[in-house]
Amino acid sequence: MNSSEKGYNSEHNYPDYPDYPDYDSSMTPSVPAAPTHTCTDAMCVFLATVNVIMMLLGITGNGLVIWIAGFKIKKTVNTVWYLSLAVSDFLFCVFLPFNITYMVKSEWSFGLFMCKLTSFILFLNMFSSIFLLVIISLDRCVAVMFPVWAQNKRTIRLAWVMVLAAWIVSAMLSSPAAHFRDVHTTYHRHSETICYYNYAYDEQHIAIVLCRFIFGFAIPLLVIIICYAFIIQKLKYNQTGRSNKPFKVMTALIAAFFICWLPYHIFNLLEINVKNSIIQIGQQFGTTLASANSFMNPFLYAFMGKDFKRKFYALWSKIESTFEEEARSTLRATSITNSGVHSSAV
Repeated sequence: MNSSEKGYNSEHNYPDYPDYPDYDSSMTPSVPAAPTHTCTDAMCVFLATVNVIMMLLGITGNGLVIWIAGFKIKKTVNTVWYLSLAVSDFLFCVFLPFNITYMVKSEWSFGLFMCKLTSFILFLNMFSSIFLLVIISLDRCVAVMFPVWAQNKRTIRLAWVMVLAAWIVSAMLSSPAAHFRDVHTTYHRHSETICYYNYAYDEQHIAIVLCRFIFGFAIPLLVIIICYAFIIQKLKYNQTGRSNKPFKVMTALIAAFFICWLPYHIFNLLEINVKNSIIQIGQQFGTTLASANSFMNPFLYAFMGKDFKRKFYALWSKIESTFEEEARSTLRATSITNSGVHSSAV
């Protein structure tokens, strides 16, 4: 049975992002359900406030990283990675006000195009972030395991090619979010417009949720774990006096991503078979936590050290020093390993 045969069915109004309003499932299948709450309740006020704070911090922090990594310091492979991450997070934070407004008003006021675009941007941010973290992990692993090759082939141009490929694949995997997104105007006491996923079949919804989990979480996690295993094993036999801050920064970025996105995927997987208010509330909090990942990275660049208080008052310089230390550490690692290889050959 397709969507035209069913009409508008509340069961197909899946509460995926950014569907913050709840809907009354008791309405007849041919009539869209109206939102049952506004942002006067405590939970909605809390979520809206948190999202506003995240938006302000994300735009400011990522904008600062883009300025520093893009214009203030020398371009390196590492600055390409972190610049791309910052652009992804900045783009998402710029579009966050549309979803905050929807959360507060319980009505979509921005038309079909923005309904599709805001959902597309969320998943573009999710996929591009995790793919960039995978690239960073692979890059660090290659630099440690094959230092000679890395020193000769690890170029800024290759880094940009990999970033472009990651963005293209991310856009392809995010396109279903735009394709299935739709708007519908209800007519009860007064007209209200909602932004929702208009799946023709339940199988479409299941396939998309599983695809996001497999390609946007499970497989990247497996690749990153394998990279870490090789890196840790190699570092055990190559103890030097160089700083381990770059490794700590990478670890923090990856941990933050998976902690922020894990609840989102868990509740979406649960929602395939269980549809109730608890799952929907979990999805709302999961989506908010996932959004929080977009403002965390700049602060992780600055605060990954012992002198936390001093770094708080020197955010700019610490972000810049993180990027510079990344470049120095990678170059030093390849040089040290190369000298060891040449000594062994002699």
